Amino acid sequence: MNILITGVHGFVGKNLVRSLGKQHSVYGVDIVAPKQERVVTTFSWNDLDKIGGMDAVIHLAGKAHDMKNAAPTNEYFEVNTGLTKRAFDYFLASSAKRFVFFSSVKAVADHVEGDELREDAAAHPVGPYGESKRAAEEYILERTRECELEGKKVYVLRCCMIHGPGNKGNLNLLYDVVRHGWPWPLGAFENRRSFAAVENVCFAVDRLVDLDVESGVYHVADDEALSTNELIRVMCEAMGKRARIWKINRTFMRGCAKAGTWFGLPLNEERLGKLTENFVVSNEKLKAALGVERMPVEAREGIRRTVKSFINN
Repeated sequence: MNILITGVHGFVGKNLVRSLGKQHSVYGVDIVAPKQERVVTTFSWNDLDKIGGMDAVIHLAGKAHDMKNAAPTNEYFEVNTGLTKRAFDYFLASSAKRFVFFSSVKAVADHVEGDELREDAAAHPVGPYGESKRAAEEYILERTRECELEGKKVYVLRCCMIHGPGNKGNLNLLYDVVRHGWPWPLGAFENRRSFAAVENVCFAVDRLVDLDVESGVYHVADDEALSTNELIRVMCEAMGKRARIWKINRTFMRGCAKAGTWFGLPLNEERLGKLTENFVVSNEKLKAALGVERMPVEAREGIRRTVKSFINN
């Protein structure tokens, strides 16, 4: 198949190229066009409407969540919503039969109500990142029925935090704490959180491209949810270090995070929430659609691989 990936030079894009490029011809769309192994050609966004002969479109390009809240709101909607509309309009006008949109669990909820987040949960995004992703979803879902009548399949993937070699995000902050031997001061917070190893993400996309799976929204997550304390222990194990977890009073740590918000410190209220809140996501619908009982990479093993890539770099 000929597969077009937007945002092909990003973290997930590079991993998808390695996975899909084994059996398919991969083309890219991006704002930069360095040569990449297994990418036939990388087009600019201005050339999008001139691209023909694609069998599937995977839309990755987007603006990531800015933890410092410094990015203007309009940037999120210009990129996350605007580029999605352009990519989907191209798909509708093309001969391609598969469209995969990388959304986020933040498009439906900033906090999980109940035990776990499922696809049928009412959407209540908070902030421009989640709101812009949700607006993109709505644009796509409004026309999904029309696509199916034309023999096209559309998949909206709400991903948890994706990690793996080359990953950038909160895991890097956690890794730096452990690497420098600093104690983890948030041990008093017991939580469970879902992650998505990039190998599991690539596995899901491989299957969606190749199989006749029903169009719809699917959550992408590892099978197991981990606490931040468990993450620390897995990281320490991968680095051969002893885990240093301090259970400091939670009220005191919330006060420290509040001060961090005022003074622009790394530990602020938003980051404290992300590191200690419960955010468990169900992947049962996706596994049933793909015909598997388990995702190929176990959550702890995925974290180990990510940490070892940090060490090697």
